[in-house]
Amino acid sequence: MYRTTRLSRRAAVLATSATTVAALALVPAGAAMGAPGGNSCANQNNNTIAKLLQCVDADGAMEHLAALQAIADANDDNRAAGTSGYEASVDYVVETLEAAGWDVSIDEFPYTYVGPSTLTQLTPISAVYETGPYTGSGAGDVTGTTIPVDLQLGLGNTSTSGCEAADFAGLDFSGPADIALIQRGTCPFAAKALNAEAAGAEAVIIFNQGNDTTDARNGLIVGTLGGSNVVGIPVVGASYEQGVALSQAGSTANIFVPAPEERPQKNVIAEKKGVNDDNVVMAGAHLDSVQAGPGINDNGSGSAALIELAENLGKLKPQNTIRLAWWGAEESGLIGSEEYVAELSQEEQDRIALYLNFDMVASPNYIFMVYDGDESGWTAPVGVPIPDGSIEIEKLFESYYTSVGEPYDDAQFSGRSDYDAFIRVGIPAGGLFTGAEVVKTEEQASIWGGTAGASYDPCYHQACDTIDNVNEHALDVNVDAIALAVLAYSYSTESVNGVAGVNVPGGLKLPAPAGPEGTIGGNAGGLDPDLVGGHDHDHHHGPTETE
Repeated sequence: MYRTTRLSRRAAVLATSATTVAALALVPAGAAMGAPGGNSCANQNNNTIAKLLQCVDADGAMEHLAALQAIADANDDNRAAGTSGYEASVDYVVETLEAAGWDVSIDEFPYTYVGPSTLTQLTPISAVYETGPYTGSGAGDVTGTTIPVDLQLGLGNTSTSGCEAADFAGLDFSGPADIALIQRGTCPFAAKALNAEAAGAEAVIIFNQGNDTTDARNGLIVGTLGGSNVVGIPVVGASYEQGVALSQAGSTANIFVPAPEERPQKNVIAEKKGVNDDNVVMAGAHLDSVQAGPGINDNGSGSAALIELAENLGKLKPQNTIRLAWWGAEESGLIGSEEYVAELSQEEQDRIALYLNFDMVASPNYIFMVYDGDESGWTAPVGVPIPDGSIEIEKLFESYYTSVGEPYDDAQFSGRSDYDAFIRVGIPAGGLFTGAEVVKTEEQASIWGGTAGASYDPCYHQACDTIDNVNEHALDVNVDAIALAVLAYSYSTESVNGVAGVNVPGGLKLPAPAGPEGTIGGNAGGLDPDLVGGHDHDHHHGPTETE
């Protein structure tokens, strides 16, 4: 997997730029960038920015993505937590990292697995629909009449379907099996499901809103009720078109959500011990996919970027300990990372200087985004802390993008990916994101290229999230950004947590951030839970809310 390549454009810019720059606190002003070593990447110690960026690239990351795709191909086309595809993904990371000289361990945590669910319309038409259970759904096999609940169909609708107990008044749920048909809109999915259960429904279908023409508001919607065992009845998702079909007079359907099984899952933790083992630089990406597809952008892209980095740091002797993590069951509600942090003692938490998160870094219709630690573009949601030092992480990534001439924007610091558990205990965090289901605007297309009117990732959480669903330019830029940040902090985290280290060999000198483009408008790039409900970008993998 090691390659010898010519100096990449980004490394060349970093090594030779004559632009006026403001040195970061990581190293003294005036330090110069060293030239790349003459040995191959397999044999050299990539201990300078130039050498490391010469060696890491999209080609290497794509090799790992090809391996993850092959795993999915051999395992029912997905790598979801609790499946053989995820187990094979874990084995691949472990074997690759051990071969690269890392100290690798498995962190096992409890996990409740719910297998594939089904939704079949029986009358007045016969059709099998793609679906999935909402996290927190009950199990069951229910055949019955679909009962529409306060639906508002058509463009421009302002659906509040199922948000109030009064929405169910006058509806007959006294039959042997009745299925509440509820439309997305206005309130949390949990409120809709709980109201339906209280009204006597034996099952619930929540379908997309269809209030505009975007995929985000018309495609299959499967979210989370915000916890485990929220309701005792099965709750599944559907697209807007399917919801319309199910709302016809005389409609009956079958819903099947299998009983949960206890299947302990695994995080992969790889470490390279530093001179200062009490100051740990940590970076992570979730390894699991959704059950609907192989998850190659979400989140094979972040996982592969970290594998590519790790292979090229095999001979590094860091000042600070480097710890890399591949998280399990993120798509089920950030479970792997939350379990990991919860197990840490206060002393172990205090050892972690910072955490960097890389979730979806190669979206096919990308824009470059940095978690908005200084809240210059977005106010963090109520209750989401931004630990001291997070702003400095944001600035490092922004300076990198500026140094290579790539425009960037803010993504809300929402805590809706694996960094949430870390910021909850006061650990500074930051990360990169290239977008999920939110639609790219004309202005964004004029800046980053791509297709206006299409989602950043049109295959988000779908079967088409394959190796063909990756933008190699975005991946190439972000692999270098990730590598630069991890290597820089492996020498010193003084700018983040005040712990002095040593100078980066050859120096690290970057321009002041050019500033975000300010194009996001009202969507936060798919990370704002209040505006999008999206990914966990919704991030809590599966939206929790409808707006």
